[in-house]
Amino acid sequence: MLISGENLFLREFSLSDASFIVDLLNSPGWLKFIGDRNVHSIEDAINYLQNGPLKTYSDSGFGFWCVCLNTTREPVGMCGFIQRDYLPAPDLGFAFLTPYISKGFGYESAQLSIQLAKGKFKISNLVAITDPLNTRSIKLLNRLGFVDAGNVDPPNTKENLLLMKMELAND
Repeated sequence: MLISGENLFLREFSLSDASFIVDLLNSPGWLKFIGDRNVHSIEDAINYLQNGPLKTYSDSGFGFWCVCLNTTREPVGMCGFIQRDYLPAPDLGFAFLTPYISKGFGYESAQLSIQLAKGKFKISNLVAITDPLNTRSIKLLNRLGFVDAGNVDPPNTKENLLLMKMELAND
């Protein structure tokens, strides 16, 4: 466990999370606002974990973490941050299985991730990118203290995403 809050804790993903990853990456919200990552089997999910979260942990020490309920230890989402080549600061991201959306878990897990960014990783700025139509994510990012920083066109895509930024006061 990396950090715990009132309802949730964040931990690193492991290969044993492959079934959860299949469910999360094929949930309606993920497909609509993040996109199909072609993770449709346990084998695909293991590959995704090895080349995604597990790789970023070894490369930078941080990444997207598994969000679990304190009560049952059940995985319900993903939250954390990664450094993308085309962004000026680590990118905060989050996604949850449908039954766990609009329950405050996005806010709590993002706050825990921001605490880690400031305290453990000494990061001074975060950014977030989102589909301009993803009003729930935009509202959550605003609530966390992110402000509009324009738009960004990720390389090799036709997407035009909203870019938001946040300065972190390191303790």
